[in-house]
Amino acid sequence: MTRFLLPLLLLIQSPLLYADLFDVFKDEQGRTKWQWVANFSSGVLIILLTIVVIILFVTWMRARRYNRALEEIRSSLEQRVRERTAKLEQEVAEHVVTTRMLKASKAYIQNILRSMPLVLVGLDRQGTITHWNQRAEEISGISADDAIGRNLWSIYSDITVSPRHIEQALDKGEAITLRHSQPGSYHFDITVYPLQDYDEPGVVILVDDVTKRVIAENMLIHHDKLSSMGELATAMANDINTPLQAILFDLRSFQGILASGKLLPEGSQQNPESEKVQQILDNASKSGKQVESIIRNLLQFARGRADRPQQANVIDILEHSLEQSREVLSLPDTFPFSAIRIERHFEADLPLIPCYVTELQQVFLSLFRHAYKSLTEKQAAGYTPTIALYVARSYDALSIRIQHNGVALTDDEQMFLFEPFTQDSDAGQAAAGANKRLSFAHFVITEQHRGHMAVTSDPDAGTTFHIQLDLV
Repeated sequence: MTRFLLPLLLLIQSPLLYADLFDVFKDEQGRTKWQWVANFSSGVLIILLTIVVIILFVTWMRARRYNRALEEIRSSLEQRVRERTAKLEQEVAEHVVTTRMLKASKAYIQNILRSMPLVLVGLDRQGTITHWNQRAEEISGISADDAIGRNLWSIYSDITVSPRHIEQALDKGEAITLRHSQPGSYHFDITVYPLQDYDEPGVVILVDDVTKRVIAENMLIHHDKLSSMGELATAMANDINTPLQAILFDLRSFQGILASGKLLPEGSQQNPESEKVQQILDNASKSGKQVESIIRNLLQFARGRADRPQQANVIDILEHSLEQSREVLSLPDTFPFSAIRIERHFEADLPLIPCYVTELQQVFLSLFRHAYKSLTEKQAAGYTPTIALYVARSYDALSIRIQHNGVALTDDEQMFLFEPFTQDSDAGQAAAGANKRLSFAHFVITEQHRGHMAVTSDPDAGTTFHIQLDLV
């Protein structure tokens, strides 16, 4: 609008314009008609003002329209800002909820891993530890902070799992299971399984302490075996006892007839042959009495099995086992068990212990049998076969030692002494001999009575069997 008004104003103020116009407003005498000039100027100004007003109105209308558009744009922007703000607030709230849920899930999973009774170890392909739970800390004595990020075998070389097992699990993509056990101490099931759908290849090692389960299974097997052994012992004892009693009856009858001299000619005296026959019959009668003692022991073992431990005096059980050994144990061409010197070193006022009396008697009888055989194998000048018995209280347990001065055990015999003898045993195990094994005694002490049993042997000090039984 300015570009139109400025030339117009200049034109109005120009002398040339007025020069021409004033000629129009002059009369015949050349005088200027100022009234006409004023009227014309007023009309022109009114027209100009009208044009200006129209231009201003049009400009105002445009400004109003632009303002309305701007208001609409501002309202639209404010609405979009409000919507975006609400959406952002909703997203932030959802993120907050998601973060809380993730934290809760992470804490829950960590709590599960920390509280689980299994040892859980996470490894990558190189054997670097990525996870180490609380049970692993308890078993190994190594904290998670010291373990994570380090090589497993550099900090805990005692673990049974080897790098070969890790490679095998990763290559096959399947879990592998291992068994690590120390009879009488612990039993572990070890599972190595690869991680699935994970960017970094790795494995998880689970170590499950199945000692209680194995002990329970062994106890069930042991009970079944004992029941079968009891039935077998009863049947064998009854089957053997009938002909044995007949044989002993015939022996006693023949001894009576021989002693009466009715088989000798009248008036003759006994000759050396008759005395030899009498001696043979006496030996046969003694052997028959030993068989009777063995049968009684079998019947007592078959009948004496209890379902629960009973409070008993260990010294009484030892003395009864010694008495059985005197009746049962005897080898030809050597001294009987009754000829062995017994040394007793018993602590006074010993408490009773919960035990299975019959099984414990069989344990002591097995140990006396093993000691008797070792004593008979030793040949030395001035040698006196001796068994020393030691019973004492050791804190909350009862310590029992059976020591003899017979032939010492070799390293192989000590290694396989408490292992069962099988027909497919290798040469090293077979060297110990089936008759020198004490696997049943070890099982009764360690598994059934939850005690401990060990052996030490030295050519100079002899052999000592160590037994420890809890008082509760």
